[in-house]
Amino acid sequence: MSDRPHLVVDRIRKAYRDVVALADVSLSVGAGSYVVLLGPSGSGKTTLLSVIGGFTVPTSGRIEIAGQDVTALDPAARPTTTVFQDYALFPHMSVANNVGFGLRVRGVPGAERLKRAEAALEMVGLGAFGSRGIHEMSGGQRQRVALARALVVEPEILLLDEPLGALDLNLRRQMQDELLALQKRTGRSFVHVTHDQEEAMALATLVVVMNKGRIEDAGPPSRVYARPATRFTAAFMGESTQIEGKVVASQAGAAEVETAIGRFSVAGEAAAGSAAALIVRPENIRADGSGAVFLGAVRIREAVFQGAHFRVIAEAETGGQTFVLRLPPDAAPAEGAALMLSCRPSDLVLVTA
Repeated sequence: MSDRPHLVVDRIRKAYRDVVALADVSLSVGAGSYVVLLGPSGSGKTTLLSVIGGFTVPTSGRIEIAGQDVTALDPAARPTTTVFQDYALFPHMSVANNVGFGLRVRGVPGAERLKRAEAALEMVGLGAFGSRGIHEMSGGQRQRVALARALVVEPEILLLDEPLGALDLNLRRQMQDELLALQKRTGRSFVHVTHDQEEAMALATLVVVMNKGRIEDAGPPSRVYARPATRFTAAFMGESTQIEGKVVASQAGAAEVETAIGRFSVAGEAAAGSAAALIVRPENIRADGSGAVFLGAVRIREAVFQGAHFRVIAEAETGGQTFVLRLPPDAAPAEGAALMLSCRPSDLVLVTA
């Protein structure tokens, strides 16, 4: 993957009268990236995808793709194609004609169009299906047809608007693997919208977490999950325990945070006197007191079996802090049982936003 900017989103703003859908959003993406725009409904992720694709005109700002300013270009003139959630396939056309439709619009001759459509269908594992009707295809196969149709025109960037949302869980996971393999094989940049955190982490080289029209956090999924930049990111990217507190002392690269369950020394930058939260993921909390950082004595309030583990809600005996943790699946935790919780120093993440 090249480090050169392949997609530049420069201070994009989109307002509908008094409603701001995007608030000066900026993003720079390298070539060959798999970008996932992640956020709840109304966060602005689909609007941003639509602006990149040219379907929505921004109020202000600039979009650049492969060094070209495309802000004023309509969708057909941009080096992008879009796979929509409903696939938008033509039911009266064969699979091959659906795939070749974009080439036909571009004036590609029939023989060349058929050859390229067949190659695109081979790429997505549907080489023998060109003569079939769309009504003969399953949901997963239709999604592959939509992907082939989008890729056959060789776009600089493929845009995917919640393409897996209509699929069942097993097929969705299968298609995640296929999408990732396809992106690596083609080397093209993908920008994919979803509200599914697991899907984002499975696919992305760059996760962009959005909230209320702004980017909350952006980075590799491992960093965004393990060391979220904000409280919102921590809550949206999987479960976590958030321990509210106040920074009482600070020096280069470290802070002392006073909370209802004690004082903690943590890595991070924060101004003394500022409000802060300490984030700890459930899988990093130890229930046997063996970690170097003691979190406190708790009692189990609720335990739910989830296959690979029990998801446990526990409450501190003093201070009222609630913890989310995971316990091994081989012994059911008893409601009201006492635990001594701890973690490693590096498992406490300081956030101030």
